[in-house]
Amino acid sequence: MAGPTISIRDVATQAGVSVGTVSNVLNRPDIVAASTRTRVLAAINALGFVPNDAARQLRRGRGRTIGLVVLDVANPFFTDVAKGVEDTTGAAGMAVIFCNSNGDPARESAYLDLLEEQRVRGVLITPVDDANERLVRLRDRGVLVILLDRRSTRPDVCSVSVDDVLGGELALRHLVEAGHRQIAFVGGPWRLEQVRDRWTGAVRALRDAGRDEGDLRRFDTPSLTVAAGRDAAARILGQPRSGRATAVFCANDLLALGILQELTRQQVRVPEEIALVGYDDIDFAAAAAVPLSSVRQPRQRLGQTAAQLLLDETEDPTGHRHQQVVFEPELVVRESSRYARPAG
Repeated sequence: MAGPTISIRDVATQAGVSVGTVSNVLNRPDIVAASTRTRVLAAINALGFVPNDAARQLRRGRGRTIGLVVLDVANPFFTDVAKGVEDTTGAAGMAVIFCNSNGDPARESAYLDLLEEQRVRGVLITPVDDANERLVRLRDRGVLVILLDRRSTRPDVCSVSVDDVLGGELALRHLVEAGHRQIAFVGGPWRLEQVRDRWTGAVRALRDAGRDEGDLRRFDTPSLTVAAGRDAAARILGQPRSGRATAVFCANDLLALGILQELTRQQVRVPEEIALVGYDDIDFAAAAAVPLSSVRQPRQRLGQTAAQLLLDETEDPTGHRHQQVVFEPELVVRESSRYARPAG
């Protein structure tokens, strides 16, 4: 059975000082005389008093935690981003509260309420929707907000993102230069800015090559998951063979891996019959049965940079310069499209 909790008042009584003096020893030891400090610390040790650090931080108006809200914890892309965040915040003595919105606006809002109640220093978030008024209100109430994997349109909000339009261009240019005439784009949901930007880049590359947008057929998905990829592959293979896509560009690697699974199940050869390019270059891409070509994002650097921007702003809110950091992606070509030539 646990013994009685030792309070700050018990320490004050033991040391023969006021409660305020004990508080100063814990929070501002430099203003307390050395002899008094020694007496209070001796009382703390004798009684086994454990300061309630969380309560002290809340009274100061700022905690030692930050919130990280991602779209899908099952996606290895966000696992790598989270590692970058944790590496940076851990080195600064901060902890991370990890939240998974699962692409649900209501769930995201509930997590933001919880993080505000916890008095976190700030929130790093990949928001579900473009215009999130909840984030504006959060910042107006003093909680710092950094957009992660999403570019900010507000000059007073930092963001860290990747040029996804360029990423889409790189993927489609590669497939066009390989000679593909009919190409499928697989991605969704369409409310995600990243998906729309990758589509925009793909269309731009097609037009730059003097090709018609009709050569790029869109297959929408409800999510960016392996299961959604398998379903999209079944729809692609259900098209008349004469007009069927000979190459597929996916909005992320999980979709591409699902497509690869279904193509393999139906004994469709990759890349001989259908070439395949994903996006993110997660570790599983290189380890797939047919190593997957992919547009690489600097996943951990995204997390590290976003966390550092938040820490910088908390340490110097008046001198902090807001930044919208944009990284450039790169295409990594592997067997799923390297030797691809349209069949026939």
